[in-house]
Amino acid sequence: MSLPDFLLSLGATCRLTRFVTKDTLAAGFRSWVADRFGDDSKPSYLVSCSWCTSVWVASAMALLTHWAGGTTALQITTMALSLSYLAGLASQWLD
Repeated sequence: MSLPDFLLSLGATCRLTRFVTKDTLAAGFRSWVADRFGDDSKPSYLVSCSWCTSVWVASAMALLTHWAGGTTALQITTMALSLSYLAGLASQWLD
């Protein structure tokens, strides 16, 4: 895996983890998990804990990058996710 692919995968992992665990758009998914398994269940904890979710997102990104590393589609997708994450951090810092 090249360094650029690694860094873009890292940024994509950060963004996807944040999306699952914190973003309003995924709140319905987190609510569904809590309704299905209970508020205090391990699945509910998994989708609300950044450390826990990132393990699974990182595993998927590592496999995807291994299989599709260097392709234009992967680079565009991971770059968009990485830039989105960095823009979110910058806006929090600058506001």
